[in-house]
Amino acid sequence: MLVVDNLARPGMPTVSFSIAAGRCLAVMGPSGSGKTLLLRAIADLDPSTGSIALDGADKFSVPAPDWRRRISYVAAEPGWWATTPAEHFEDWEAAASLADALLLSLDLADTPLSQLSTGERQRFALIRALVQTPAFLLLDEPTGPPDAAATAATERLLRQRLHAGTGIILVTHDADQADRLSDNVLTLDNCKAEEGAA
Repeated sequence: MLVVDNLARPGMPTVSFSIAAGRCLAVMGPSGSGKTLLLRAIADLDPSTGSIALDGADKFSVPAPDWRRRISYVAAEPGWWATTPAEHFEDWEAAASLADALLLSLDLADTPLSQLSTGERQRFALIRALVQTPAFLLLDEPTGPPDAAATAATERLLRQRLHAGTGIILVTHDADQADRLSDNVLTLDNCKAEEGAA
């Protein structure tokens, strides 16, 4: 269980919610409403006030690297520190089945990241998060670029992870995607946060 209580930071409304393992919360709202800021605060990437606890353990009681392994954030445009996707994995061969599930040709793993599309980089970043087997995934528009086949493959894999007990907080502008994946929707708008059923 992830419990967020009175979480606040500049640029977003104060937010409180809880989400159980194996459940998906969609976060929606107009651009600039604080959706990405919310994910970054939960991931302990930016300063915030309020409390966040995972299975009863407060964020401040867990070393930051351990927290970020248990609650893994995948940005809309992820950061990279090496030339190719494969260099970002301790054991790329072990991750290859995930690439296949996400319709990524295995030879792309050795292709310079600068030559990959935004969608391909997003899917490799999702794999990078998944191999850590986090308790929760924080996904910032993981299917942003319009590619129906890749979107379907990504959603299929996310449903498998939900079924296996991984919790997901999903930022999306796609109401249909929220309906397909989420159990509840948190809407950020006009400096307010409102939770409702998907």
